[in-house]
Amino acid sequence: MTTKTRKDSYTVPCSSQFRDAINQLAERRRVNVGDLARSILLTVPEDKIRSVPDPGGPPPGDREETVLKSGPSEGRPWRRKPRLQVRLASGYDTSMVRRALNLALSLDREDLRLDLIDPADAAADDAAGAPKITEELERLKAIVSVLAFDPLKDGVQSRSDALHVLGFAPGARPDRSAVRNRFRMLATIHHPDSNYGNHQRMSQLNAAMEILNG
Repeated sequence: MTTKTRKDSYTVPCSSQFRDAINQLAERRRVNVGDLARSILLTVPEDKIRSVPDPGGPPPGDREETVLKSGPSEGRPWRRKPRLQVRLASGYDTSMVRRALNLALSLDREDLRLDLIDPADAAADDAAGAPKITEELERLKAIVSVLAFDPLKDGVQSRSDALHVLGFAPGARPDRSAVRNRFRMLATIHHPDSNYGNHQRMSQLNAAMEILNG
């Protein structure tokens, strides 16, 4: 039985420069800001995240303009502090979320490299564990190679082509959420920036998304 995790919407004040950098990183990776934060919060120990500098809130005078959507002043422009809206599991503080996103930026710029294995433990386990890890990695590489779809010779021309490219059964009627989730999973494998990247497959994934969401 699957347990649903309660999620909250976090309003994270930050500088407009930080907000723009995070939004651009999310767009390049084809994920949302919550996915970026979650990837760090779930894989990096809390003490490591807290050691990353908190970029903090916006400096004085750094404001963004928006339009009020409700209340007596509906439709009027309003200058407010720049922010990011992030949907995550409950229990985090905004400083932790900002630090996690700052770490994501540092890793993307290759300013920082994380070793998630304790060197002392790794040295002790090398003799017994390293061969098993290598064997498992080779097995996973073989699985990815076998499961990767063959690019269609004439490109994605129809709905059935799109279903094939995204790995759905012929005649399937996946909803937008299922299509989006499948695309994100496959894009992490086939994006040209990944270890298994392939430009042609990525182009056909994008074409399949356009057809199924059209």
